Amino acid sequence: MSKKVIWTPQPKQRIALSRGEDEMLYGGAAGGGKTDYLVVEAARQVNIPEYRGLILRRAVPDLARIIDQTRAIYPSIDRGARYNATTRVWTFSSGAQIKLGSLFRTNEKYKYQGQQYDFIGFDELTQFTFDEYSYLKSRNRGNCKATKVYMRSTANPGGVGHGWVKQYFVTAGTPGETIWLSDKVIMPDGTTKNYWSSKVFITASVFDNNALMNNDPDYVKRLAQLPEAERNALLYGSWDSFEGQVFTEWIDNREHYKDRRWTHVIEPFKIPQSWRIIRSYDWGYTRPFSVGWTAVDQDGRFYRIRELYGCKKNQPNTGVRWPIEKVAQVILAIENNDPQIKGRQIYGVADPAIFAEQGSGKSQAATHAQLGVFWNKGDNARLAGKMQFHSRLAFDEEGYPMFQCFNTCTNFIRTIPNLVYSQIDTEDIDTEGEDHIYDEQRYGFMTSIITPKEVVLRNARAFDPLNISQTRYYR
Repeated sequence: MSKKVIWTPQPKQRIALSRGEDEMLYGGAAGGGKTDYLVVEAARQVNIPEYRGLILRRAVPDLARIIDQTRAIYPSIDRGARYNATTRVWTFSSGAQIKLGSLFRTNEKYKYQGQQYDFIGFDELTQFTFDEYSYLKSRNRGNCKATKVYMRSTANPGGVGHGWVKQYFVTAGTPGETIWLSDKVIMPDGTTKNYWSSKVFITASVFDNNALMNNDPDYVKRLAQLPEAERNALLYGSWDSFEGQVFTEWIDNREHYKDRRWTHVIEPFKIPQSWRIIRSYDWGYTRPFSVGWTAVDQDGRFYRIRELYGCKKNQPNTGVRWPIEKVAQVILAIENNDPQIKGRQIYGVADPAIFAEQGSGKSQAATHAQLGVFWNKGDNARLAGKMQFHSRLAFDEEGYPMFQCFNTCTNFIRTIPNLVYSQIDTEDIDTEGEDHIYDEQRYGFMTSIITPKEVVLRNARAFDPLNISQTRYYR
């Protein structure tokens, strides 16, 4: 009697199933078989009675397809598998369980407090924040010595988590190659122990899913008919343009770093003494703080020349928790030593919140002033500030915008193009994203308001996935 085939992995799914890293992101484009992979991956250890697995989606309605897939696959794996629709938990003959969970609001992460899951899978990881991912990561621990403890995620570009997912998985290394991380832990006896962890990004798209291509060959055609940003993201796996992106005007073109035309990122150059310097500031403690220095020429064009960003390494959107005195001291050190800034008159502008009195009865602005760093209250009109961003990013007929950024300001270059619109206030930035540098530079822009002008778009190159010079879409 021939055996019934429950499910056959596609080549990229097979690669993902064969990997042993602690964390993995699988996908990056539409049609790569992401959900099917995650459902099967979660069931690998259901023969172990103590095994507990968790598959997460943002909202309960989003679980519908996962539930359908588990109903199609899990009873074929184990005839004794039973699904409780009330708790959304699969229980297998061995006693192992897989929960299909949701995390709609950040504070809902605490409903998983005290739980431990040998396997945790995030479906559409870019819909989650780094805080939510890292908290659930603390729930990823073994229920017995027999289980393997690990996490797997799938994602398309876009969403509130686009920026941190791109940084944490996509651009952290070469796709398919293991990224090793080292963490030092001080043990109870005072000695230091080094712990290693691993992660990897496995790309997959509709072109890697032969079953889908055979069943629905026109799916590629429908993806190709989408608007450009969405098409590049879902068909080609572009992490540089996507649906919901706020600043679609943004261009980082290395070919024009020197001539400064048709690019917002340029090579550093010597700032004339006659130009003004604006220092802008957005405070953060558990979240990153941001300080930026901008030079302004006689035409009112802004050049971001230096930045100080208080973000933990390898922990996106997580603050370094510096005391306010240290922030001021580092600002002074930069202004006393950077030849582009040293000795110049500087106009400081900051979030008005730093002028509020603290528990000590003194504001952060007052504390900074005592140390020699002076601030003026910034204009915090959010939508007006956003429009100033759009106006300054617009190119004139010669290809020059009213704002450009030195290529040394790597955090600005990383975070600004990743910002997405809020689902609540659809005209504003989603503040759950990494928007601190955006807020800081917004205060700077509001010191010199310009009128909007007609946007001039340069003819863009057609995207060719076989052109290795454009592989940035996959990184």
